[in-house]
Amino acid sequence: MRLLFAEDDRDIAKAVQTLLQRSGYSVDTVFNGQDAVEYIEAGEYDGVILDWMMPKLSGIEVLAHMRSRGYSTPVLMLTARDAVDDRVEGLDTGADDYLSKPFATSELLARIRAMLRRKEDYKHDVIRFSDIELDKSAMSIKCGGQSVRLNNKAFQLMEMLVEHPGAVLSINQIMERIWGWDSDSEINVVWVNISFLRKKLSELGAHAKIKAVRGVGYSLEKT
Repeated sequence: MRLLFAEDDRDIAKAVQTLLQRSGYSVDTVFNGQDAVEYIEAGEYDGVILDWMMPKLSGIEVLAHMRSRGYSTPVLMLTARDAVDDRVEGLDTGADDYLSKPFATSELLARIRAMLRRKEDYKHDVIRFSDIELDKSAMSIKCGGQSVRLNNKAFQLMEMLVEHPGAVLSINQIMERIWGWDSDSEINVVWVNISFLRKKLSELGAHAKIKAVRGVGYSLEKT
């Protein structure tokens, strides 16, 4: 399981990172909200732990950014702000759980385990972006009452784009997640599937477009 931990107190950050790594998690640690946003957009995490008060962007601002861009990654908020109104604001913004400082390490680990279990148990059959819907059970993409069935690899690629709207996904990221580095497939399979998806989106008249970022990769944008 891969976690992102955002905490501006470096002593706390180091202690928690060590705890999580000893508990079997892979952890990336950042010390401000802006770096947290950049890591979230560039990587794939099973869970995110956000301190509320951070420089550049607060934890609640990072959370609001995630949810507005369609990231469904579960989030645990850590904060010294334990007023009811603050907890309500965090949950209303899209937090999955809330833990007040100071906290017992055993409780932190228990909250993380519970949060990750809920992620595994709660999987959307339909995910949406702009005016399109991806139906996992039917392996199809829908828009404006029309539906097109996709092959397995094309669906996985479209799902990856929808799960990270606006983020630029590198060809290496796409290859690793969908085909795997032990595959015999050439790197041009990514371009072939991107072209196929662009054609299908055009046929459906969708406002979602796949944008190429020269020398970097692809992103899904709303037009």
